[in-house]
Amino acid sequence: MNTDLKRLPTPAVVVDLDQAERNIKKMAEEAGKYGIRHRPHIKTHRSGYLAELQIKAGCCGITAAKLGEAEVMADCGIKDIFIAYPIIGEDKIRRLLDLDERVNVSTIINSVKGAEALSQAFEKKGKQLTVLIEIDGGLNRGGVKPMEPALDFAMKVKDLKGLKIRGLMYYGGLIYDGRTEEDIKESCKKERDELVNTAELLKKHGFSMEILSAGSSFSGKFPELLEGITEIRSGHYIFNDCGQLDVGLAKPEECALIVTSTVIAKPDDQVVICDVGTKSLTSDTCHHRPGYGYILEYPDLEIYSLNEEHAFVRSSGKNPLEIGDKISIIPNHACVVTNLAENVYGFRNGKLDRMISIDARGKSV
Repeated sequence: MNTDLKRLPTPAVVVDLDQAERNIKKMAEEAGKYGIRHRPHIKTHRSGYLAELQIKAGCCGITAAKLGEAEVMADCGIKDIFIAYPIIGEDKIRRLLDLDERVNVSTIINSVKGAEALSQAFEKKGKQLTVLIEIDGGLNRGGVKPMEPALDFAMKVKDLKGLKIRGLMYYGGLIYDGRTEEDIKESCKKERDELVNTAELLKKHGFSMEILSAGSSFSGKFPELLEGITEIRSGHYIFNDCGQLDVGLAKPEECALIVTSTVIAKPDDQVVICDVGTKSLTSDTCHHRPGYGYILEYPDLEIYSLNEEHAFVRSSGKNPLEIGDKISIIPNHACVVTNLAENVYGFRNGKLDRMISIDARGKSV
């Protein structure tokens, strides 16, 4: 750990901006080779500054998980926002109408009731809202099933005057269960085939399928297997994390976000306790990697337990860490970590460059 990092009060969330920009550029450029745009998911960082870096690198717009995130990104100057979440309820529809006055906004539909409510509100204002039909990618968490069920749904909502159906959205979340690169590639092919084949079916029945949106931070790394879709929505690729290390899709040096921590106790020769817990590091686990993060300085040590403010780190032999030592941790899931901090430290060339505001922190409504 360099001197500037050691000076930070811990726990501290740190972003290597040089590496983050390399990750951004690589994803956008590789997708572009196959005619695929990148619309990154900003739920990973929730930062207007980082979203602007993505736009400047050639991304076509952003994806937000929630309406609250989208509103903040609009405040930060982002002009093209896709909300990959159903907008349900009069309060949220009113907010969506307001947002539509400020930016180019689109969202998803996955129920007749939800689609009808959106259409009624936008038609009343003399507007049309761009929507994508959400296709279930196997998680069974809200989308309609591919092929005939998707066509049946589309036929039920095709005459809603307040909506303009422009395509499909797909999230193949089961890809994160893959253990090997080959497992992931098979999921990529399934993602592409289910989305493209469903789109072809709907096109035969007169539907516009201009936008085919898919691509996670795993599948987005294999754009050659996604050819035929029009955009990817990778999110935590900007940082990478233990989820990527887990299956060999990133190396430790390609991980742009770390959490620094200080050893505060050593109850025995094998265990130390550090000043970071679930409130700063996240309790999320990886599918195939034990523990709660990867310690850059000591990869063989395991963060085997977390309390709210404590991390328990053990060694198979004598633990090399002593009270006062500092460590750098790649978290299991970077998307959660940024939402636990008001600001993160942005470093360039190993030096503190700027404080980065997590503008949409807590904006999950």
